[in-house]
Amino acid sequence: MDEMEIDGPTRDASIGTRLAWLAVPLALSLTAPTSLAASLEELRQQGSIRVAVANEVPYGYLNDDGQGQGPGPEVARHVLGELGIDDVEWVVTSFGDLIPGLEEGRFDMAAAEMAIRPERCERVLFSAPNTSYGEGLLVRATNPLDIRGYEDFARRDDIDVAVLQGATQTDILRSLGVPDTRMIEIESNDAATETLLADRADAYAGTGLTVSQLGEQSPDVEVVEGFEDPKVDGEIVRSWGGFTFPDDAETLRDAFDEVLTDYRHTQEWEDTLTRNGFTQDDVLNAFRFETEWLCNPGE
Repeated sequence: MDEMEIDGPTRDASIGTRLAWLAVPLALSLTAPTSLAASLEELRQQGSIRVAVANEVPYGYLNDDGQGQGPGPEVARHVLGELGIDDVEWVVTSFGDLIPGLEEGRFDMAAAEMAIRPERCERVLFSAPNTSYGEGLLVRATNPLDIRGYEDFARRDDIDVAVLQGATQTDILRSLGVPDTRMIEIESNDAATETLLADRADAYAGTGLTVSQLGEQSPDVEVVEGFEDPKVDGEIVRSWGGFTFPDDAETLRDAFDEVLTDYRHTQEWEDTLTRNGFTQDDVLNAFRFETEWLCNPGE
């Protein structure tokens, strides 16, 4: 990933906000009934909260003991403890089900480092950014089709790319001119390697951290070396991930944000990110934009 300037939030700097006009994946665009979210006081009284993860390493997943791991769950556990909520009931669901699950009241918040996008902000509430991350590609070992970047799927008609259902990679690829017919949706990152080895797709598009984790799990796949970072209007694609709440849980979100904002200035928070594979550049970029602007880039 090319080095990025960290001077401050100018309106031309964020590629994430340049994608505001892009279509939302079908899984995230259906109208759902308004939820009746549990209040902060109710959660404090019961001492527990239901927190969803999409089981994506390293963002948010469960270990063998059923405990949440990754920057999402680990930071959430600290913040919730500060709010007097010590018992976390972890809920595993697919990435595409995170927003519907919040709307339907099946969990109280999500700690999946979901990218903050304007269309998603119309349906759920986001915390302050907790992470920032770039893109990557996973291919079969030795990269036999010489795939180097997302733009290859727009330039070539002999290759297909797998994408996670409901993820932002679909929007990025569309913005680069990749037709939907060249994109193969899968329900989880765990299915990426099998999809490639079964020749159902020639590459898997995901965040850089995700594909690096997948590349370490099998000698039959690898991360694209010399990966060409996708660009829209000349700007490198980068996402800002945050915690997600039902749209009527503003009190809970605001209280969570108050603690999170302070916690982001501690060494403990930084160590949590770097321990999970985030670079120093990723850590610095997490401060680059505020949620209000990421949700409303044109205002």
